[in-house]
Amino acid sequence: MIFVAFQVGLPLLLIAWLAFLPAKSLLAYAFQLLGVGLVLLALGLVALWALPPWWTPWLFAALWLVAVVRHLARSARISPLWPTGTSWVPLICGLALAAVGGWASVTALAGRSPSPGEIVDIPNPMGPGRYLVAHGGSRELINVHLKTLNPDVPRFADWRGQSYAIDLLAINKLGLRVDGLLPPDPARYVIFGRPLHAPCAGTVTSAEDALPDNRVPRMNRDRMLGNHVLLRCGDVELVFAHLRHGTVQVEQGQSVSKGALLGEVGNSGNSSEPHLHIHAQRPSLSDAPAAGEPLALRIDGRYPVRNDVISGHEW
Repeated sequence: MIFVAFQVGLPLLLIAWLAFLPAKSLLAYAFQLLGVGLVLLALGLVALWALPPWWTPWLFAALWLVAVVRHLARSARISPLWPTGTSWVPLICGLALAAVGGWASVTALAGRSPSPGEIVDIPNPMGPGRYLVAHGGSRELINVHLKTLNPDVPRFADWRGQSYAIDLLAINKLGLRVDGLLPPDPARYVIFGRPLHAPCAGTVTSAEDALPDNRVPRMNRDRMLGNHVLLRCGDVELVFAHLRHGTVQVEQGQSVSKGALLGEVGNSGNSSEPHLHIHAQRPSLSDAPAAGEPLALRIDGRYPVRNDVISGHEW
């Protein structure tokens, strides 16, 4: 909840500063305007907008624009170009905000392009509905999975294959992913129980179905993938994790056709709330199922990054 307060409180505070305490000189106001705008852009790109919903940054952008128009409309005289005395403070603060917001925005925007290398194209394995990308992209700032590419942490080697993973949440018509604030019952989350389909024909190389679904926000770090299905399609392996207990429909060694029901999304394993974890890799050469060479994913021709909203379809 601290992060939610930060996501809402900081933008409102900055917009109020811009609206009610505008700088007295043109140069200072320009940097104040730029700094607030870049921080709002950075928050929109970097923060996860699941609570508040994904459309909240657009609301902040509208308020920022209203504050600017309001100031310009009320300026009855031409302000001096250069600040004097304490009027340097907004300029300095604006410069600092612009530096931080600019760096974060550029990094997040760079993460919207996949890393060099092979990209695996699949259709959305989920059924009809709208799905919010919680983690996705080619920069760690917007995709926490990328930390497992770090060779200096030995334990990450067993999870290297998930470095370009995507996490999906389902959202309702209002853009909300849950009924309530943070209920412990996973069944109250929109994605819980949604059917998962095979996006390609292949062979199941691993399947797990016996683990219980976690109460939110507890996680099972001893069995990170939780209930899962690993599906090999040609020389690519797709990993679907955190499935619902008792719903996995396939078993190891089974051949499945494209569109076959694999199971339902749940909240098992290393999952703090119901979501689908999906990643592509070369088949692992070790006993660790997620230790293969990571591959980027495109879903329905789109490279999904944090806060993208993508659509499912009938299977």
